[in-house]
Formats: sequence, structure tokens, C-alpha cells
Amino acid sequence: MIALLALAALQGTEAITSSAVVAQVWRDPARQARLTRALGGFLEWPLDPPRARRCGQLLAKAHTSDIADAALALLIQDGDTVLTSDPRDIEHLLQRTGTDARIRTV
Repeated sequence: MIALLALAALQGTEAITSSAVVAQVWRDPARQARLTRALGGFLEWPLDPPRARRCGQLLAKAHTSDIADAALALLIQDGDTVLTSDPRDIEHLLQRTGTDARIRTV
């Protein structure tokens, strides 16, 4: 992930994530030095009230329950490359939003 972020930075590509995704993986910062460094390369979008409601609507439409996946799916735009450990769930959500993106498993 660090190498991919470095490559994205060299190419001028913006890496984004949702605060919901960060919340899902964040545990003990004293033991997560790599995660802390990696997050420094991301623009983190907050899960504010309007986004939270859109997440709920997407989850209802997709018949799923992972808030972090839905929050991320709502940030993805056509042509984006998505890095995920859960490609099936992201693909399912993107189908519901009508977004055409490349999905890479990490």
C-alpha cells in the first residue's frame, strides 16, 4: 500500500478514503505505525450527516450493512481505481450507484 501511495503521489493522483473506513481499521496508534504513515498519503472525507444518510440509502438499496464500504463507494467516481480487501462488496455497491471503476484487491 505504501508503494502504491508513493506511485500515486509521483503521478499526481489523489488518494482518498472515508473517515468510516479509517474508523473500521483504527485501533491502537502506538502499534499501527505503518497505518499511520499510510493515512498521511490520503485525503480523508468525513462522514458528515448528509453523507451518513446517503450511506444508509445505499445500504438499503444494496441490501448490505457495511457502513465503511458504503461511505467509500459514495466517494468513488467513474474511472477511479479502488484498492480494497473486499472487492465483491465494493463491486456490488458500485453497481447500485452506477459507477464504473477499476477494483484492485490489496
